[in-house]
Amino acid sequence: MTDTDPTRRVAELRAQIERANVQYHQLDAPEIPDAEYDALMRELQALEAEHPELASESSPSSQVGAAPAGKFAPVRHAVPMLSLGNAFSEEEVADFVRRITEKLGRQDPTFSAEPKLDGLAISLRYEDGRFVRGATRGDGATGEDVTANLRTVKAIPQTLQGRGWPKVLEVRGEVYMPRAEFEAYNARVREQGGKVLANPRNGAAGSLRQLDPAITAQRPLSFFAYGTGVVEGGTLADSHSGVLAQLRDWGFPVSDLTRTVQGSDGLLEYYRSIGQARDGLAFDIDGVVYKLDDAAGQREMGFVSRAPRWAIAHKFPAQEQTTTLEAIEIQIGRTGAATPVARLAPVQVAGVIVTNATLHNADQIARLDVRVGDAVIVRRAGDVIPEVAGVILDRRPPGAQPWQMPTQCPVCGAEIVREEGQAVWRCSGELSCPAQRKEAVRHFASRRAMDIEGLGDRYIEDLSDLGYVQSVADLYRLTLEDLLEMKRRTDARDGTTPETVKSGKVATKWAENLIQAIDRSRQTTLERFLFALGIQHVGESTAKALAQWFGELALIRHLPWPLFKRVPDIGGEVARALGHFFEQPGNQQAIDALLEGGVRIGDAHPPAAALRQALDLATLLVDLEIPKVTRIRADQLASAFGSAKAIAKEAQHNFVTAGLPADSARALAGWLEEPAQRALLLRSGEALEALMAQLPEGDAAPAAGPLQDKTVVLTGSLEAMTRDQAGERLEALGAKVSGSVSKKTSFVVAGAEAGSKLAKAQQLGVEVWDEARLLAFLEQHGA
Repeated sequence: MTDTDPTRRVAELRAQIERANVQYHQLDAPEIPDAEYDALMRELQALEAEHPELASESSPSSQVGAAPAGKFAPVRHAVPMLSLGNAFSEEEVADFVRRITEKLGRQDPTFSAEPKLDGLAISLRYEDGRFVRGATRGDGATGEDVTANLRTVKAIPQTLQGRGWPKVLEVRGEVYMPRAEFEAYNARVREQGGKVLANPRNGAAGSLRQLDPAITAQRPLSFFAYGTGVVEGGTLADSHSGVLAQLRDWGFPVSDLTRTVQGSDGLLEYYRSIGQARDGLAFDIDGVVYKLDDAAGQREMGFVSRAPRWAIAHKFPAQEQTTTLEAIEIQIGRTGAATPVARLAPVQVAGVIVTNATLHNADQIARLDVRVGDAVIVRRAGDVIPEVAGVILDRRPPGAQPWQMPTQCPVCGAEIVREEGQAVWRCSGELSCPAQRKEAVRHFASRRAMDIEGLGDRYIEDLSDLGYVQSVADLYRLTLEDLLEMKRRTDARDGTTPETVKSGKVATKWAENLIQAIDRSRQTTLERFLFALGIQHVGESTAKALAQWFGELALIRHLPWPLFKRVPDIGGEVARALGHFFEQPGNQQAIDALLEGGVRIGDAHPPAAALRQALDLATLLVDLEIPKVTRIRADQLASAFGSAKAIAKEAQHNFVTAGLPADSARALAGWLEEPAQRALLLRSGEALEALMAQLPEGDAAPAAGPLQDKTVVLTGSLEAMTRDQAGERLEALGAKVSGSVSKKTSFVVAGAEAGSKLAKAQQLGVEVWDEARLLAFLEQHGA
């Protein structure tokens, strides 16, 4: 509750503002939005005006910024770097103009109007045309020497251009971080698990206060000049607009949005035009600045405490506001990405009522330590989705608990899993999750998957939105009548006239063709079917390998994930993705529905005999990734206990007896204490024994083809066959066909109009074959 006693309220406001000044100017970590700061300052100014006895020169209403933080050498400003008074309404702008006209006795004076950048104010000192020192504004009287860091900002000239510049020239302006670079920087930091910047202003200020200039040099900073300080040994133009033109001639970037306008009508028209363009600008602005244009008029108007009387900042609606976080919900995207969304008490930000904001990912929530019930800072810049930029910890309610990512998808109930080393969590119900339905159908029907010709994006959207297709299996239940009814409904919805044939009946050929294409897709291969399922990380080559090594869908869909690692080129991440997919009941139900819908896999075969060489208990133990169980320790366990079931029952001391070091035995016992881990060991052991029983006895090593262990890349167009056909014939000879060239590539087959892959192969010294050599090789080896 606000204190009604003026003396206590003034003291309270001063303490809040001084704390905010330190956080903003010294620490580059503002705790409250600018709009809240402005409200506190205006309340303080009003109380001091109403109660003059409470006014004080030490009040923050009479000060500029905050004292330097002490990390850098102090720089005393010969001409103070003052702040500006603020206007928030047209009436306040009119009062500003009226005061000038009354003081100077002029009507409709000329003003220089420019955007108010949201960055860090700095001064640049040039002597004999060379940059010698740069400083922050600090408290207006004393700033920080950040010369070394400013030298890394490419937009700041190190030597002046042109002619006629003074012997000593101090240029003032704003260092800022462009929006696109700010967003790109934060995106990189989120991926790396680092601390994101709250806003572009923090990005600029924090970059300039790095003790290592090399770090500053890596930040995408820019600069605009907007005025001057000390000038010796020369003269400047007698108008502000003239000075800006001189600065531009001398090599300084000056905003091309600066204009000269007349009177209050001209100022307000400029404010509205910049406001309309604001969202499309490359940099953040929080208002516009009006300056009396002629220098003589500026001198006559003079200054009041902390600001000039001849200039004012006209602020835009705040892009940051404070509100309460009421809930955190999970939103599942079309590809399964689980994004935390903040549900907020309604607040107006940048002229729009905001009730939802993104929290990006679980790592960002942890970094911010945002909790339900917190007072949070919400930022909205242009058309960018509002985001929670910070937490006001002083206002945290008692008992607020840290947030945890839920374990199940709120849409379909499937497990939400996190990819190793990634910030993204995903719903693993790829086939069964309604949130992923359209993307699942689109991928399922694609040419290299089930190849349902004619089922384009428009039909997928309509079939899904109108309820005809709830899952991929529903495609095989569609009838001609369903498609024609859908077309009538979409025509009615869109207000279009149905296409007709000469008989006057609605054309049905498209629907008949689509039904035939769906029917043709029922006959497929195992690798196409596996690829069509849309399993995370399972592309065409992985699907092909799974089909070649395991042979049957009935086997693959029930394998524990460690056994997938027995397939060449499948590592832990892909194996886990396969395991998570097949562990979801909804995905299994969708596969059952596809088979019930008539999908038939025509190339099923027994598991590859070569698997026998790769299947044994010790290898399984290594593939389970048990802490401290190396290949040597796995061999000891397999020799001592003989089966996964026996290992699962043993106590820690028996592992030591079997020869394991104490730390390995302790790690294994701890791993087995987790019921899910013990169950995985048992299931994997049973699957291993069942799979071994299906494999033939004896030497199962296949005859190696002439291209065994060779990696081949195809590029350009071939005349005698398609690239797909060439790839299949090369794989029959043992080759692995890859889509990218690297140092590990054995050779590249380059057809007509080969492009970047050929160039990269030549750059890396990779052998290149033409089509004639390929054909001769294939003929020689009977492929």
